[in-house]
Amino acid sequence: MAFREVQVDLGERSYPVVVGRGARARLVGLIPPDARKAAVVTQERIPWSVDTAIEQKTFLIGGDETAKEMATVESLCRGFAEWGLHRGDVVVAVGGGVVTDVGGFAAAVYHRGVAVVHVATTLLAQIDAAIGGKTGVNLPEGKNLVGAFWQPAGVVCDTETLDTLPDRERRSGLGEMAKYRFLGVEGLEDMGLDDAVAACVQAKADVVGIDERESGRRALLNYGHTLGHALETSGSYELTHGEAVGVGMVFAAHLARRLGRVDDARVALHEQLVAGYGLAVRPPRQRRPEDLVALMRRDKKSVNGDLTFILDGPGGLEVVDGVDQRAVEATLAELLS
Repeated sequence: MAFREVQVDLGERSYPVVVGRGARARLVGLIPPDARKAAVVTQERIPWSVDTAIEQKTFLIGGDETAKEMATVESLCRGFAEWGLHRGDVVVAVGGGVVTDVGGFAAAVYHRGVAVVHVATTLLAQIDAAIGGKTGVNLPEGKNLVGAFWQPAGVVCDTETLDTLPDRERRSGLGEMAKYRFLGVEGLEDMGLDDAVAACVQAKADVVGIDERESGRRALLNYGHTLGHALETSGSYELTHGEAVGVGMVFAAHLARRLGRVDDARVALHEQLVAGYGLAVRPPRQRRPEDLVALMRRDKKSVNGDLTFILDGPGGLEVVDGVDQRAVEATLAELLS
């Protein structure tokens, strides 16, 4: 069976992302050759098993965003230690973004770093979360505020696993996919699933290869995430990540128009694309602008507490620091009205 393979080019730390139906068959080839044990981190609701061809043990974490906490990482690391996982062994994270974020972070800190391979089973994980080495957990004060960059040894994006996704989970992934349209991937809406996943993976791999630790262009991959993360945190994660990011991109387009960066047609394109994926284009009305602004000031992109956004403009997306709070509040009020 032919699979698409995308290389994340990081010199000696480069690794492949294998995309296609049945790509789980390639997992064994991604396991570090000297590893003797594989700690498989997953969730009870994940219906997919893996065979690492070495001694393996499954470690379950919670089934939703609340599992992304320091206590989960401690529990995993203690489990690894009790089982006898060593520095030369491997963690295999099987699941969506929660699993790859938490499993990857546990791998990054256990023994100061053991290898990790991701088997991404959701659309969101396949096109974003599992690729690029971002790992982490949430705090009550905000999303993904504690973490590490820890590149995997390889990533499997088996599109067969997407057949079992609930409709809402699939739409959540489409919300993340939509951002790649504004990062220059044309025609996503018309591609078959495997081609669309591979195109998004290639786009992310290109960015990570240039800017591994988000000192420049990689920040653009967070388009829509500033408000998106605030919406997730303020609502105790009642919105999925992709739903929140979809709203966040539409908000960013409205904010860019208010600042004179884009025109009505560009805003309409954002709304059309997000709505076309079956996602809401307005935040829940019960959210308070002042609460959202406070959360957005804690965003990782924020410099000294200034409001920082990825905004569209004549030259495409760019990081904009020091956005006027009045413009942000007025845009939120417009969308919440």
